[in-house]
Amino acid sequence: MIKWLKQVQSVFGTSFLWLISLVYFTQGFRSFVWTAVSYQLKDELKLSPSASQLVFSVAFFPWSIKPVYGILSDCIPIRGQKRVPYLVISTILSLLPWLILGLKESLRSSSGPLMILLTAQNLGSAMADVVVDAMIAEAVRSERAAFAGDLQSVSWSAMALGGICGSLLGGYALTNLQIDRIFLLFSVLPAMQLLSCGLVEESTLGNKALPDLANSISSHLGDQNGLVPEKDVSKEVPSRNNSMRRKKSQKNNKARTVITIKSEAVEKKRPLVMQWFYSLKAAFYSLCKAFKQPVILRPMTWFFLAHITIPNLSTVMFYYQTEFLNLDPSFLGTARVVGWLGLMLGTFIYNRYLKHMKLRRILTWAQLGLATLSILDIVLVSRFHIEFGISDKLMVLCGSALADAINQLKFMPFLILSGQLCPPGIEGTLFALFMSINNLGSTIGSFVGAGLASLLNVSSGSFDNLLLGIVIQVICTFIPIVFLFLIPKEATGLAS
Repeated sequence: MIKWLKQVQSVFGTSFLWLISLVYFTQGFRSFVWTAVSYQLKDELKLSPSASQLVFSVAFFPWSIKPVYGILSDCIPIRGQKRVPYLVISTILSLLPWLILGLKESLRSSSGPLMILLTAQNLGSAMADVVVDAMIAEAVRSERAAFAGDLQSVSWSAMALGGICGSLLGGYALTNLQIDRIFLLFSVLPAMQLLSCGLVEESTLGNKALPDLANSISSHLGDQNGLVPEKDVSKEVPSRNNSMRRKKSQKNNKARTVITIKSEAVEKKRPLVMQWFYSLKAAFYSLCKAFKQPVILRPMTWFFLAHITIPNLSTVMFYYQTEFLNLDPSFLGTARVVGWLGLMLGTFIYNRYLKHMKLRRILTWAQLGLATLSILDIVLVSRFHIEFGISDKLMVLCGSALADAINQLKFMPFLILSGQLCPPGIEGTLFALFMSINNLGSTIGSFVGAGLASLLNVSSGSFDNLLLGIVIQVICTFIPIVFLFLIPKEATGLAS
């Protein structure tokens, strides 16, 4: 393991590897501070479960527009650099809200300012995630493509380690520290990340827009939507015709070269702001055009529907576990650690046993598993397990592990299919768009869950209708199965 890390370090450099690991560790360690946010909304602000879930839904919306950050950093360099400056900006956005919330009691004690600051913090975290992904892609392309999997393994390992540490320490911190101290403690990581940005060097591109993304998208779409490669017709027509075709082709190539030189000259004469505008416009247009292709649109529609058709009652269950079951923060932190282990288990099961299976079948079983898991919540809320001597803590631990394992079985096909659908040259931005659709679906699912909780009058201390809400959730879990025809019939869990 140490030898492997030294090998990766020798290829990409110590500072770059440290920055990547720190960013992903911080992303995983966010569970440390967001557990405190949940208790702040419940105990200090006295928000109902539906209102608390609404705050979370709004605060996490910046994760639904990730391609915007990628296109901005691709098309508008800052002082000739397109990665490090944006990473600095995103890190500052991640750092300042926690410092403000830790120092200003009036702001963290009001739902409006708190929601605005949490949204700004997520904006910084989401932007940093996109920029670091782009830096990884560029490093792999410029150094050694053979280390792509190794660099991804380092990043995912760092995030998993951060998630486990954050979940364990978050429960302990809530038991022994004030919430303002927790906010200030977490701000140490973004501060370290900000200082680490100065250790990474980036080549200067000059003050110009970067139309590379738009060009790569447009060229790929041209190949698919009208520019068909010439067939080999040497055996079908006389060689004289071939000679004439070659001459015409040479003339066309010269003409295209002249047009390209002229267009570049015109581009240089434009003001810098106009160059940025046209580059952004071309990138957004080309990205939308790529996404409208049925082979991409249909599968992404299914994953979006799989989120919005199922009410997310996670915040309501958090209130139930802390107020009715009286589970303490340290135990809930342990439950989240078990959830991370369940996620790893789901990944192992998928790679070991399911990757040769058709995606439609995997997703069907995943939806059935989620429905079964919701039945466990019904048992928990109805208190039926008490008759068999099963404790509440055991039910919550099992539910947490199974939930993350099954959701990972559902998420892995999304990752595989996204990789198969991304055309060459625009993988990063289009994949960010796929992830944003997934995140937007989760956000809308949270809105639906908040609406359902409000409709059923489920509030803090009043969980009489929670059982009905979970039953509705179980029924809705079967809806996405009806739309599985949107997933390619022959697609399997193997990445192409």
